[in-house]
Amino acid sequence: MKLLKISADGLPLFKEKLELTFYAQQRVSEADKSVLHPLFSNIYLNPVNGFIGINASGKTSVLKVVLLILDMLANEPLNHIETRDIMGDPQKVVLDCCFYSASSDEVCRLETVITSEKNKTEGIRYKIVQEQLWTKKVADIMTRKAMTDFKGKEPVLVRSDREEFLPDDVSIMIARNKKTKEQIKAVNLLRFTNMNVLPFSDDIPAEVITFLDPTIERLHFDEKDQKMQIHLKFKGKSEVVLYALEELNHYLSSGTVKGMIIFTLAQEALRTGGYLVVDEIENHFNKEIATTLMRFFMDGQLNKYGGILIFSTHYPELLDEFDRNDSIFITRNRGGITAENLCNILKRNDIKKSDAYQSGFLEGTTPIYEAYMRLKKSMMALLV
Repeated sequence: MKLLKISADGLPLFKEKLELTFYAQQRVSEADKSVLHPLFSNIYLNPVNGFIGINASGKTSVLKVVLLILDMLANEPLNHIETRDIMGDPQKVVLDCCFYSASSDEVCRLETVITSEKNKTEGIRYKIVQEQLWTKKVADIMTRKAMTDFKGKEPVLVRSDREEFLPDDVSIMIARNKKTKEQIKAVNLLRFTNMNVLPFSDDIPAEVITFLDPTIERLHFDEKDQKMQIHLKFKGKSEVVLYALEELNHYLSSGTVKGMIIFTLAQEALRTGGYLVVDEIENHFNKEIATTLMRFFMDGQLNKYGGILIFSTHYPELLDEFDRNDSIFITRNRGGITAENLCNILKRNDIKKSDAYQSGFLEGTTPIYEAYMRLKKSMMALLV
């Protein structure tokens, strides 16, 4: 199951309806096909999608919406989803997503209407009040534009009050997923943006460790007397035995720990064709490590199952890793958050993207000059 397009309307932090497209919208050349994931006919997915913007532009908020929809499609109850707070306390939120189902060879559209209520024990609680699912066979799709157009089609599944065994915060997708034996898989790494503690005690591939820190000779986890032991050995030094994952942070850099987390989970996403969502991909990393992760997902031979990397960044230099504009989104916060696809602003792929971003040509991508001057004057006053 692969996301093609999503929209979210009624979210309090957003200026307007949020709309994101994850398939290739620009012309696909023969050279492009090596970095895109083919779905069917002339439809290709962008395996790497980057969101860039200045501080407080809403990058993390957009990623939370993406994760909310991914988790909902994976049968997770709304009130258990980690990023549900992005909905606030709304009267009505409408989530609309189109996805490709490989098992049924169909393009599907799910529209979910959500409301909230407050109570003293749980605080804000969300429930689904209306939901419909449409499908169309891939063989019936003639154009890319028609792929996500379901006007005039009758829904194949409609939520009703007769579904007494379906919790009011679980999508009707649970019935379809059970029937098709298909499920979307997503890994949420937002909690590791600033916190670097290994979340697992499985052995990490030696190649990952060597890439991140070649001075590490061995890192092994085992259990003795029902207690975890961590064996860490650096080249030319005696082995150290630790008893808690947190202790690794005293011996390894933040970048090494974060890299172990991300590259281990990236292998799983590449193996299963799942989603890996990373906030501030450059945090604790040098540019080369961040670009290596991007290149793995852009490598058609390595990423043959269509794993998808979705990330946010402050670094415009990372934009130059993209050959295409339609996998880059510019976030802005001017009276509310917006996310605009770069291909709608910059029509040519051959313009250096980092230069366009840093020059202010894209608007709202550089700090406001007046704010800069006020800050400079206040700092100068302190030095008098």
